[in-house]
Amino acid sequence: MSRFPQVLLILTFIPMCWLGMMAAHECGHVMAAICSGGTVTKIVLHPFAISRTDIDPNPHPLLVVWGGPLLGVLLPLGIWGLFRLAQWPLDFLPRFWAGFCLIANGAYIGIGSFDAIGDAREMLLHKTPLWSMWLFGVLTVPCGFAVWHRLGTSFGLGSAAGHVDRRAVISSVLLFVTMTTLLGLLCPTS
Repeated sequence: MSRFPQVLLILTFIPMCWLGMMAAHECGHVMAAICSGGTVTKIVLHPFAISRTDIDPNPHPLLVVWGGPLLGVLLPLGIWGLFRLAQWPLDFLPRFWAGFCLIANGAYIGIGSFDAIGDAREMLLHKTPLWSMWLFGVLTVPCGFAVWHRLGTSFGLGSAAGHVDRRAVISSVLLFVTMTTLLGLLCPTS
């Protein structure tokens, strides 16, 4: 049995999760900025760049900086919940993405607090207690792994022996190509 469909699914869906995670995270910054009276001046959301949202003026920087990781985990969980309610046969794809977002955002804030990088730097500049950043990481990262629990066979691992749903492969490839193309064409890199 050829493992090509399995490899194609994994090699397109993981980068798709990364792009989707960045989009959800930046959406959180944008929504928090708009709701708090800030003005979004630039959004960097490109396949070959680390995402960023610039806001000026930013009257509530702490709300805006926390908006990214908070919506960055809640939005994917909500989307997975909708797919699950609809009993979509491929709901393992948004489930995996939700787990990915929990792990990525939690690690970004929790571990980022040690080197004061990215959003963690902004949080520390605006007097966010370290314990709250660590708590965010300690809560979200294990939850992400729990969401991922028992998903291996959906990706052809373990007893699935490489077998994957071809609809998932096609969906993943189409999502990846569409998202990469749109972000590459429409979004700046710096």
